[in-house]
Amino acid sequence: MSNALIEELKWRGLIYQQTDEAGIEELLNKEQVTLYCGADPTADSLHIGHLLPFLTLRRFQEHGHRPIVLIGGGTGMIGDPSGKSEERTLQTEEQVQHNVEGISQQMHRLFEFGTDKGAVLVNNKDWLGQISLIDFLRDYGKHVGVNYMLGKDSIQTRLENGISYTEFTYTILQAIDFGHLNREFNCKVQVGGSDQWGNITSGIELMRRMYGQTEAYGLTIPLVVKADGKKFGKTEGGSVWLDPEKTSPYEFYQFWINTTDDDVIKFLKYFTFLGQDEIAKLEQSLEEAPHLREAQKALAENVTRFIHGQEALDDAIRISQALFSGDLKSLSADELRAGFKDVPHVTLSNDTTNLVEAIVETGISSSKRQAREDISNGAIYINGEREQDLKYELSDEDKIDGEFTILRRGKKKYFMVTYE
Repeated sequence: MSNALIEELKWRGLIYQQTDEAGIEELLNKEQVTLYCGADPTADSLHIGHLLPFLTLRRFQEHGHRPIVLIGGGTGMIGDPSGKSEERTLQTEEQVQHNVEGISQQMHRLFEFGTDKGAVLVNNKDWLGQISLIDFLRDYGKHVGVNYMLGKDSIQTRLENGISYTEFTYTILQAIDFGHLNREFNCKVQVGGSDQWGNITSGIELMRRMYGQTEAYGLTIPLVVKADGKKFGKTEGGSVWLDPEKTSPYEFYQFWINTTDDDVIKFLKYFTFLGQDEIAKLEQSLEEAPHLREAQKALAENVTRFIHGQEALDDAIRISQALFSGDLKSLSADELRAGFKDVPHVTLSNDTTNLVEAIVETGISSSKRQAREDISNGAIYINGEREQDLKYELSDEDKIDGEFTILRRGKKKYFMVTYE
C-alpha cells in the first residue's frame, strides 16, 4: 500500500536512498512516526546547503509525524569526515556552545516546538558527554568491527591522505545517537543528506547488534546540484546563510530570484511547500512567458518568507524594486550597503571634489575626456540622481551616513565610493 507522503517526496525528487522502502511505507501508514535529523554546529548559523534535510523533516511534521531536531554539541567536538577530503580543525568547547545557541534559534523558525505533535530539540552532548572512555570501548566499540568501518565511503575516501582516530570514531558516535533516540523517544527513522548514508546505516547496525532486531530505518536526500554542475548554495561572496546578520534578507531573496530557468522548478519542489497544481501553473508560465520570471518570484518569496518572515520579505522586495528603478533616495544607508555589497568598491581621496576628476580617479571613466563626455551625455548618477554639470563639486551632502556615495555610469554600472 502506497503512502501519500512518500509519493509526494518522490514527486519532489527528495528520496535518494532508503534502507527498506516497503518497511518505511508500512510504518508511515500504521502510526505517527518519530524521526530525526541532525546538524553539527560547525558555525553559529546554518546555510542553505543545510536546508533540504530539515525541510524534508518538516514535511513529515506537516503529515502528522513527530520530528526530533538534533544539534551535535557532542559530535561537533569531534568532526564528521563524511564528504571532507581532509581533517577538520577542532573547535573549542566555547566555540561549539556558541554555535549550538545560534543554530537552536534558527531551528525555531523551521519547526513548531512545544505542542503535542511538535518537534523536540535535543543536543547529543547531553548523553555522549556522560559516556566514559572505558564504557565507550566496552559497551559500543565491541559491537563495531574495524572491517565494517573501513567499508564506509566516508572512511575509505580518507585512507589515502590519512584520517585521525578521532574522526575515525565519528560514525560510532552518530550510531550511538540513533540508538539513544530509539530507546528514549521511540525514534524509528533517521533522515539525512546523501553523504550521511554510512553514518545512518552504522546506527541501524549498532542497534541490531546491541538490542537485537530493532525497528529502525534510514532515508537520505539527494545532494542539490545545479543544472550547470556547480555547487549549490554558494555565491561569489561565499555561503548564503540563514542568519540575517551574515546574509541580509535582501541578499537571500536575490539568491533565489536569480535561479536559472533550468533549476527553478526543481528548487520549487525542493524548497517550498507549494502543491503540485501551483507548481504546474508556474511551470506553464515558465514555458509560455519566461520573461515574467513568475516561477523565480514564487521561489524567492516563499523561501524568504519561511526563513525570515513576511516583514523581511516585504523589505527585500522594496529594496529590489528601488534598486531596479534607480530610486536610491527611498533606501536607508544599511539597505544601500546590503544592496550594493557585490558591486565594485572604489576609494576616493577626500581632497578630490570635482566630479570629472573623481570619476577618473576611481576608474569609473577611463580618461578626463571620457568623463566629460559621460557627464554631458547624462550617463553619470550620484546616489540615483543624474548629474550633468561638469563643474559639480562633491560635498558631505553626497556622502550617505558620512561614509559612502553610490555612483552609477550608464544603466547598470554601479560603484560604491568610500573616502580616504
